[in-house]
Amino acid sequence: MSAISTALYGQADHDLAPSASDAVQLSPFIVGSTDLASVADESFSAVTVRAPAGAVERRFVLAQALRILAPGGRLTAFAPKDRGGLRLKKELQALGCEVGESARRHNRICLVVRPSEITGLKEALASGAPRRISDDGLWTQPGVFSWDRLDAGTNALLQVLPPFAGVGADFGSGIGILALNVLASPKVTKLTLVELDHRAVEVSKRNVTDPRADFVWGDVRQAELKDLDFIVSNPPFHEGGGEDKTLGQAFITSAAGALRKGGTLWIVANRHLPYEAILGESFAKVRLVGEGSGYKVFEARK
Repeated sequence: MSAISTALYGQADHDLAPSASDAVQLSPFIVGSTDLASVADESFSAVTVRAPAGAVERRFVLAQALRILAPGGRLTAFAPKDRGGLRLKKELQALGCEVGESARRHNRICLVVRPSEITGLKEALASGAPRRISDDGLWTQPGVFSWDRLDAGTNALLQVLPPFAGVGADFGSGIGILALNVLASPKVTKLTLVELDHRAVEVSKRNVTDPRADFVWGDVRQAELKDLDFIVSNPPFHEGGGEDKTLGQAFITSAAGALRKGGTLWIVANRHLPYEAILGESFAKVRLVGEGSGYKVFEARK
């Protein structure tokens, strides 16, 4: 890869940090992008990073971005003040950078030139790399949804899931926890795990080794699955740093389109999320299976 090229991590924002139209995309949330960790050292002359909110993930991404810069290469990193932006300058300084900082639209924008030596590079890369959870031995990675603990919503769904049969899917499959439960039923013939975060897809392949499992790096809203017998889902409801109720509603619509007549969707949601109406519009029969600890679980039959 030529060191004259440029790269971008995350969605571009040309008002905060202009990036080239042909920049190589490195974000795990954009289907078809290049894996940041797989890029060779000193590959790019400039890298722009929309820095993630999580501290361990952010330091990992910043360290990777510096690693892949050619000598004298430029890194531009930006983030909202309340989602890591206030810490960007100190974090880059800790990696050995001299930092120029500015503010715009409630974001902090940091500009650095790659230092001759990146301080603490190995430690930053190791802290954000894939790892195993000590409690259950599953693979995970900082930045993946609920990467270091069992999500309460997933747990609520696990408590009530029945044994399944036939062909199904896990929409928003994460590291594969729901899939492992579903595949415990010998009557399941195939399960497709659909997940937008490429890091989650890769660790789920380590966690779910059952030959009946198929993995799709993609957006559930564009999934092209049909005639499924069942779907399980703990859909996201945040995008771009804010709550977005339409995400879960879109998951429900997509599930209705992917199921055969008589097929079932098992879905969990935070209690305050307004999914009842879209479930009623999309399915012939909807049943509240359980409610408690801030969550509600529905079975919806097409």
